[in-house]
Amino acid sequence: MTRHDAPRSRVQRLAESAMALALAVMALAVFINVVLRYGFGSGIAASEELSRLLFVWMVFIGATAAYPLGEHMAFTSLLRPLQNKPIAMRVMAVVIHGFVVLACALVGWGAWQQVVVGLDSKSVVMGYSAALLPLPAFLSSVAIGVMALINLVRGKAIELGHEVDVE
Repeated sequence: MTRHDAPRSRVQRLAESAMALALAVMALAVFINVVLRYGFGSGIAASEELSRLLFVWMVFIGATAAYPLGEHMAFTSLLRPLQNKPIAMRVMAVVIHGFVVLACALVGWGAWQQVVVGLDSKSVVMGYSAALLPLPAFLSSVAIGVMALINLVRGKAIELGHEVDVE
């Protein structure tokens, strides 16, 4: 059974359902807005703002759900020469997981600063807190950072099976 055939966890199914719902709402909102604008000369101002908010959340939910499945972009060509050197592969796995944790810390810190700044502002049309736009970046970086830290502590190897995904 490959990682793509493995059964999805409840959290992964929930994330996929949330992304599907966000995509459906975005498509419907944009479709209705296009019909109203071109058919009737009017539109729904909140359509664009809602679509932007849902798109940002959908992207970061997807990024978080993809990490434990190993579906993020991987530069396996850099590791392939080390494939027959188990010690070097373990060292590189530690380095890679460490870099992921560091990157998540930096993204999370920056996103949190944007959340704090956004707490005092509202969106123009719908009036939701502007903190809702950077919040998914913060939550995603925390979640991926925790998963990478667990992989680092457990000494999880880097899978080299990504070449089948390249077209």
